[in-house]
Amino acid sequence: MKHYFNPMSRAITTNWMLQELGVEFEQINIDLKANEHHSAEFRRINPMGKLPVLVDGDTVVTEVSAICAYLADKFPEKQLAPAADSTARAAYYRYLFVTGNTIEPALTLVACGFEHPDPATAGWGDMPRVLATIEDMTPATGWALGGQFTTADVVFGGLLDFAMAFNWIEPSDKVAAYVERIRQRPAYQATHSALT
Repeated sequence: MKHYFNPMSRAITTNWMLQELGVEFEQINIDLKANEHHSAEFRRINPMGKLPVLVDGDTVVTEVSAICAYLADKFPEKQLAPAADSTARAAYYRYLFVTGNTIEPALTLVACGFEHPDPATAGWGDMPRVLATIEDMTPATGWALGGQFTTADVVFGGLLDFAMAFNWIEPSDKVAAYVERIRQRPAYQATHSALT
């Protein structure tokens, strides 16, 4: 597997996922300052010109949640996802998809100083609802799906960590404690040490 990466991109999360799995992969560093992500060669792999990208043989996977879900399913013995026939899979999917579809777009707009002119038409609604969703979905103890750390924590917890690091949110005590548990994981520390 090839993982296209830059530590100042969202590929930090997929790199963390790979470290949690403890599997072999080739890290291909993309120099963003040199615009390597806009090269014709890279655009053939990902027309968006964005990181991360995972290439597994002939399979190309982009988007943080998709890559993390793909990896969890590729290595089921690592137990980073509920079994495909488990009812816990519904909550797992919610954590994976609410992150990129709802929370990050809303936080990005606010961080850029924008407000959606009609929040009722946006998939994420308004910031009070987004913040209430974060608060509701953040576990008071343990991990997103209970006692077992999963890919849901990499994706959801990873975004909360990012949002706190860049002051996109003022975390409640519960959110701050959850992110602190995330930050204590050896794989997180191995992949984020240069950023902290």
